Amino acid sequence: MKTSEALQIIGGLSNTKKMACWSYGLPAPECKTGSKLRKVKGSTCFGCYAMKGCYVFPVVKAAQYRRLASIKDPRWAQAMAVAINSKQAPEFRWHDSGDVQDLDHLNKIFEVCRLTPGKRHWLPTREAWTLDHAPRTPDNLLIRFSMPMVDQEPSGSWLTRRRSRPLQLMTAARPSGLTRQATSGTC
Repeated sequence: MKTSEALQIIGGLSNTKKMACWSYGLPAPECKTGSKLRKVKGSTCFGCYAMKGCYVFPVVKAAQYRRLASIKDPRWAQAMAVAINSKQAPEFRWHDSGDVQDLDHLNKIFEVCRLTPGKRHWLPTREAWTLDHAPRTPDNLLIRFSMPMVDQEPSGSWLTRRRSRPLQLMTAARPSGLTRQATSGTC
């Protein structure tokens, strides 16, 4: 598959100015957990960055919804791998906006990671159900589980599951080494 065909299938990649790597942005209004947390003051999604700024431009919104629809294409995982491998950056961030949609989407992300062994993938998420699938996480994928509230410490099943597989829990927005700017602990 040619890179141009792959980019057409997946709806393109995101090239955000605050990240030192390529990304794949989906529409923030379609976040399963985030759409609820956006209404809760003090949550990590309250005042969501992906609901303002450049993210509200019609061309950006259209691209995000095109990408969301593309996930259902049976060629999506292979096309994502071709697109990611065409870039020189050694890292790839999943979802500069948006989040994992469902188990099928998560499984496809796992497949893309397996098809791009030379890349390091970063998947920040607020979708707690993905913890159930953490033991299957490819070695080149770092899943960063965000707690719902700003500066909230991990608790309950988050800690138990963390011990069963090396995972990272976060209360801030991004891991070090993948950013161009420091963060204040919020998105």
